[in-house]
Amino acid sequence: MLALVGPLAACTPLTSPGAEGSDTNGLILGAGFTSRIIAQGGSLVPGTGHQYKIFPDGAATFADAATPGGWYYAVNHEIPGGAGGVSCLRFAPDGTIVDAYPIAEYTSLNCAGGRTPWGTWLTCEEFDGGRVFECDPAVPRSAIPRPAMGAFAHEAAAVAIDDCVYLTEDRPTGAFYRFTPDTPGDLSSGVLEVATGDGAPGTVAWKTVPDPLAQWVPCRNQVPGALQFRGGEGIDTIGNLVWFTTKGDNRVWQYDVTTSVVTLRLQAGGSSMLDGVDNLLADSESGALLIAEDGGNMQIVMIRPDNTLQEVVRIAGHEGSEVTGPTFSPDGQRLYFSSQRGPQAPMGLVGGITYEVTGPFDALLGR
Repeated sequence: MLALVGPLAACTPLTSPGAEGSDTNGLILGAGFTSRIIAQGGSLVPGTGHQYKIFPDGAATFADAATPGGWYYAVNHEIPGGAGGVSCLRFAPDGTIVDAYPIAEYTSLNCAGGRTPWGTWLTCEEFDGGRVFECDPAVPRSAIPRPAMGAFAHEAAAVAIDDCVYLTEDRPTGAFYRFTPDTPGDLSSGVLEVATGDGAPGTVAWKTVPDPLAQWVPCRNQVPGALQFRGGEGIDTIGNLVWFTTKGDNRVWQYDVTTSVVTLRLQAGGSSMLDGVDNLLADSESGALLIAEDGGNMQIVMIRPDNTLQEVVRIAGHEGSEVTGPTFSPDGQRLYFSSQRGPQAPMGLVGGITYEVTGPFDALLGR
C-alpha cells in the first residue's frame, strides 16, 4: 500500500466537487464554514519534506511555546508491522504549515491516544500486547515507551483531574483501565488497575492487574469480575467526568472519578443520527462532545450537554472509510480530522486524507 500511494503527491480527493452538496474538498459543512486539505497519505506534507504516512487516526494539537500563537498537530498512523508511528505538523500563527516530521517511528497500529496536561501526546498501539508511547510534539523521534501502562489492545487515553490515566481497550470483551502514576505527571512507573463490578451502568471497584505486561494472560482476563465493554474506542475528560465510547453496542459512557459510578450517557444507532461511535473529543468551553463515526454517514456529530445532537461535518463519497481524530487548534477555531481510508484520485487508492475546517465554532458549540 505504501508503494502504491507514494506517487500521489499532487492528487486531490476522489469525491466530485458538489457531490451531495459538498464543497470542493468533498465535505458537507454548515453555513459559514470552509475547509482545506492539509495532508494526504503517501504524499509530502505541503511546504515540507516529510512524507505523510497512510491511515491517519487519533490526533491532538498543542500550543507552540517557542512561537506565540503557533501550534503543533500530532496524528497517529494505524499501520501494522512496525510501519506505523506519529506525524507532527507545525503551524505558524496564520495557519501556514512550516514544518513536519515523525515523533514516533517503528510502532504498529497506532490508533488513538490522548493529550496530557503537561503537553505530551500518548500514542496507543491497538493489538494484543500493544504499548503506550509518550511523545514530545516539539521534538522529532521523541517517543518513549511506557510499559507500566500495560500491554494490551490500547485504543485511547485521557488524563483526568485525579492525575490518573484512563484507558480503553478495543476488543469485544475489552476492559476499562486506570493507571495511577507513582508521581503525578511521570508515567514511567505506577499501578495499572481494571474496573470491576456487577455490571455497567453501576459502581466501579478498581483492582490491580497482576501482570501489566501480559506475559501469560491478557490483562482483561487477569482479574475476576472485570467489567467488559464491547470495543472501547475514544475517551476524553473535563473536570471530574470521563467519557468513552464502545463501538460494539453504539454507546457513549460517562464515568465520575469522584463517585466511581459509570453511567450510560447516550445510546446511538437505531433512529439516532449518530451511528458507529468511535473517536471522542470533549470541548472544555462548551461541554459538548464531538463523536467521529466509523462508518455510519461519515459524520462528526456533536452531543450537547442536554444530549441533543447536531451534525458538525460529513464526508461525502468515502464509503468504507471512517472519520478519525477530531481535535481543535488550541484557540478552538480550527477543527482537524481525517478520513482514515479516504480515496484519492486518479485511481481511488485509499491512503487517507486529513482536513482542516474553520468557521463559527463558538456559535455552533454554544461557547
